[in-house]
Amino acid sequence: MANHSLNAGMRRSISFIFGVRNLYSHADTRASAFAEKQNLKSLIAGFKPSKRSPLPVLQNWIDQGNKISQSELKFISRTLIKSKRYNHAFEVLQWMENQKNFCISPADQAMKLELIIKNCGLMEAEEYFMSIPDSAGKKAAYLPLLRGFVRDRDINKAEAFMEKLYELGLVVNPHPYNEMMKLYLATCDYRKVPLVIQQMKRNKVPCNVLSYNLWMNACGEGDSYGVAAVEAVFRLMQNDEKVEVGWSSLATLANVYMKAGQSQKAILVLENAEEKLSTCNRLGYFFIITLYASLKQKEGVLRLWEASKAVDGRISCANYICILTCLVKLGDIAQAKKIFREWESNCVKYDIRVSNVLLGAYVRNGLIEEAESLHLHTLQKGGYPNYKTWEILIEGYVNRQKMDEAIIAMKRALASVKDCHWRPPQRLVLAVAEYLEKCGNFEYANEYITDIHNLGLGSLSIYKILLRMHLSAQKPPLHILKMINEDKVEMDSETFSILRAFTGHVTSN
Repeated sequence: MANHSLNAGMRRSISFIFGVRNLYSHADTRASAFAEKQNLKSLIAGFKPSKRSPLPVLQNWIDQGNKISQSELKFISRTLIKSKRYNHAFEVLQWMENQKNFCISPADQAMKLELIIKNCGLMEAEEYFMSIPDSAGKKAAYLPLLRGFVRDRDINKAEAFMEKLYELGLVVNPHPYNEMMKLYLATCDYRKVPLVIQQMKRNKVPCNVLSYNLWMNACGEGDSYGVAAVEAVFRLMQNDEKVEVGWSSLATLANVYMKAGQSQKAILVLENAEEKLSTCNRLGYFFIITLYASLKQKEGVLRLWEASKAVDGRISCANYICILTCLVKLGDIAQAKKIFREWESNCVKYDIRVSNVLLGAYVRNGLIEEAESLHLHTLQKGGYPNYKTWEILIEGYVNRQKMDEAIIAMKRALASVKDCHWRPPQRLVLAVAEYLEKCGNFEYANEYITDIHNLGLGSLSIYKILLRMHLSAQKPPLHILKMINEDKVEMDSETFSILRAFTGHVTSN
């Protein structure tokens, strides 16, 4: 308390001496308000278990006499969404909606609907949409719901929902039509895409760039269409005064030419697309780089890579992964290595996914020593291996029959899969098990195959290896039979023969 009083006194003295009392007070008030906002945000962000609710924190904040605005609550909700804490974001938004002094906007209703989709599912989201009383709210919220049906590839639900939107008079722009075209492309129902375009024309809804791109894609994929149909759509787009033909449309046309085996046409179109690229965004550069790589045009890949460096902003790890993947695909490991070193010299945080591209190239080309050297190098640089790193190394060791190293890498891989959905390929799993049988490593074989079982990767081939090892060691196989039963693996005649041999051992003893 004494220190607080002394500090306050010093502030008053300094303000008086320099004549800036009002300025100091104003800055202090702003800092205090900012601290309060940050404090509430940090309180809510401070716990992560999904079972806990942020509502007691909010209520306690209010009970202590603090105020909170609607804009601050929205800011907190958006922050929670960014960190994928959708249940907490939904609770904060719901709490805000229940306050009498807050007015819920159509944008809030759209955000709530998206959170309902993530927390509860599409059925509940559809019910919420129909309960929105005003057309402005429905107009803001319909697109997230339609996108949900498209993501689920639920044609019946999406088409039925579009009918509702027609009845409500909400289909007034290209966005819902584009979503339906995406759905038909995803489900390979290409013949329906031109029908959507016809519907747009009947309803006097103009096509935008995405509409034309989707239409071209459908014509390129459908059996009854082809390159001529795609070119016809592209000409319509060129003649549409309301639409500007950009790099994305040209890339779409080039992709159609490439799939049709018309490589020279594709290259000419991509060269035209390069002229349309933005000087503020790198997205188009790497889309076209990928197409050049598919066309085996290394010159185009390197030209656009150099051009992308002129765009403002840091080149992302995703960009480096793209260029390295393309160069590896083209067989230019030397150039990939050069660009990798360039990334290393500029990276702020070591992203193992970048080095994994080069690591995989070494392994696929039988350069296991280079792969091991790169792996040690990344560890020295502070890189943290992920499951893909270990999978690549295991494959390299198995291919070169360096099985002791493969076992160590597999151990580390299995230890890293607790927090992800990755599972090692069955070929590598079996190779390690076969080596353990060959070496007679009974204890580790049991430990290893139990781990494989717990990951849901158990197979008859794996279990037969362990049964044979138990038979050789004259150890009971009860836990193996339990694993076989739990995995519902159907036993073959060889397995029954091994089991009968166990009975012989018991009888002879």
